[in-house]
Amino acid sequence: MKSNSDKNNLAENKVLILYILNRLDKDITNDGLYKIISSVNGLNYFYFQQTLKDLVETNLVGYTKDDDTVVKITSEGKNAYELTKDLLPGIVKLKADNIFEEELASIEEEASIVAEFIPKNENEYTVKCKIIENNETIFEVETYAGPRDRAKKICDNWNNNATVIYPKIIELLLNE
Repeated sequence: MKSNSDKNNLAENKVLILYILNRLDKDITNDGLYKIISSVNGLNYFYFQQTLKDLVETNLVGYTKDDDTVVKITSEGKNAYELTKDLLPGIVKLKADNIFEEELASIEEEASIVAEFIPKNENEYTVKCKIIENNETIFEVETYAGPRDRAKKICDNWNNNATVIYPKIIELLLNE
């Protein structure tokens, strides 16, 4: 049986997520939202994911249709936030407000270069590398990478060198 303290923490974490999403005027990824929330209250990744899943299942939060990593508050979520915003202690709101702008700027900068590897099976991966500007994908490439270590190396290389790699690919594509 959960204690009242656990229930209060769960409710507070849900309201905090709604509070942050309600303040946003731009899209945010699941990872970006986690970065802000964990900076505010130290919530671990797995507990964050479970809390977010609860919000999605109750239709207070959803993902955009074209990208299952971009989190948005729903109209039901906005209504729920208005009804429950008093559950969030003032000190948590103050901390969230202080961290919000700084973390959001950092997240937006990081979000402009994205690389992920996706398992095809236990030993084979594909890699997707993107450049995003103003919430629009301006470049995306997806390729077979082979084993996990190779996929990780490709992702790391893209994250560290996309500003060099991208112009070279465009130059190669434009060569006649």
